[in-house]
Amino acid sequence: KAVVRRLIEAFNDGRLDDGAALLAEGYVYRGPAGDMHGPQGWKQLAAMYRSAFPDVVLTIDQQIAEGDTVATRFTARGTHRGELAGVAPSGRYITLPCLMFTRLVKGIIVEDFEQFDQLGMFQAIGKLPAIAASA
Repeated sequence: KAVVRRLIEAFNDGRLDDGAALLAEGYVYRGPAGDMHGPQGWKQLAAMYRSAFPDVVLTIDQQIAEGDTVATRFTARGTHRGELAGVAPSGRYITLPCLMFTRLVKGIIVEDFEQFDQLGMFQAIGKLPAIAASA
């Protein structure tokens, strides 16, 4: 759990080199943005989100560890102030619940599998219209 917490702290602080140092050379990220490989791939992904949401903060809500896997439920909060996937900055503040499963080998992160409501995120920043609830 502590290694995952350090990764999230490094992301929050913008210390992407420190975060990348926690990852194996063969690291794989699997998530809504697609697969990213190696520490450099993680840094590119992290930089993309930090550029789109410069004030982003990830808050850990819950962690559970079993064997070589840590499940982390966290909330991302930030203001959309930079382009994201072709979407111009909206200035909208978003709150996004996320779930990540992290696999470690000898204290080094080898894989992350992350899920979050990508549709909800794009609705929140104004890329897509909200879906009206039926009566």
